Amino acid sequence: MYMDRISHKVGYVSDHRISHMDTDVLRHDETGVSNDLYNFLQVFFTEHPQLVRNDFFITGESYAGHYIPASASRIHTGNKNNEGIPIKLTGIAIGNGFTNPEIQYGAYGDYALEVKLISQSDHESLNQVYVNCQSSIRKCNIDGGLACASAYNVCIKIPYYIQAENVDMNPYDVRKKCGELMCDDNSNLETFLNQDKVRKALGVGDNTFVSCNETVHQAMIEDWMINLEVKIPTLIEDGINLLVYAGEYDFLCNWLGNSRWVEQMNWSGQKEFGTAKTVPFMVDGKEAGVMKNHGHLTFLKVSDAGHMVPMDQPKASLQMLQTWMQGKLNKLLK
Repeated sequence: MYMDRISHKVGYVSDHRISHMDTDVLRHDETGVSNDLYNFLQVFFTEHPQLVRNDFFITGESYAGHYIPASASRIHTGNKNNEGIPIKLTGIAIGNGFTNPEIQYGAYGDYALEVKLISQSDHESLNQVYVNCQSSIRKCNIDGGLACASAYNVCIKIPYYIQAENVDMNPYDVRKKCGELMCDDNSNLETFLNQDKVRKALGVGDNTFVSCNETVHQAMIEDWMINLEVKIPTLIEDGINLLVYAGEYDFLCNWLGNSRWVEQMNWSGQKEFGTAKTVPFMVDGKEAGVMKNHGHLTFLKVSDAGHMVPMDQPKASLQMLQTWMQGKLNKLLK
């Protein structure tokens, strides 16, 4: 099942309604997004009861680092409270995700220095900016609302500065050149989804699909700096598997920031995960990454990949997901 990011209430974007910021159409936080997904799944499984017995996995990348923990938590809560049809949530996978802003914004300067995007003096300057960024994120997660919009405006200066120093850098893969907002051509996707027969099959009327809508983005600004990592410990403690994977050359949601929040996450297996050995992830006899595991948590750094790991390393990605969903990925670490 493929779900478009659902900060918009219906997935497809009606240009007229979006341009007028219809509050009935837009979502502004993960509570609204996760409730929409949960309600959709209840309808889906009502229509397809034969699928209820199947294991259910949620996977995604980038801002999925926000909406996957929120949605998984909503499903898990619904199951425990007997709210509707039980959903057999078995695992969640987040690729180059944005999950814990406080930790991940702190990693921007370190990652940029490591891959030689900035100088040591730039790094020291960014560390000073991060002091204000960190305090503003903490205030956001206490006060919410406008404090979160303010935190966004403070913290975004960090990646913006690094990108300004590397104007032709592809932020999704630092090995490549770009300079555009969307470095990958999504025109085929838009063309496909906007065909009349496809819209009819999906039941979306005459609404138009767009890959990137700034109004929808702005509607979620106050959600940006919220820490969604806090939703995860309960999930893994209750036996739901978590795979966090990251391509090594992504700048925006880099592997360093992701590895740090995974390492620092407060759960019963934190110490054991921290001391677990890192082993190669092998595909066709060749190293395709490195990984570590404890209990229901696995982290995998994917070699020769940027933000879109399945696009850069399709074979490794397929093997990763298949072995993980079959419960075999952690056995490779034994």
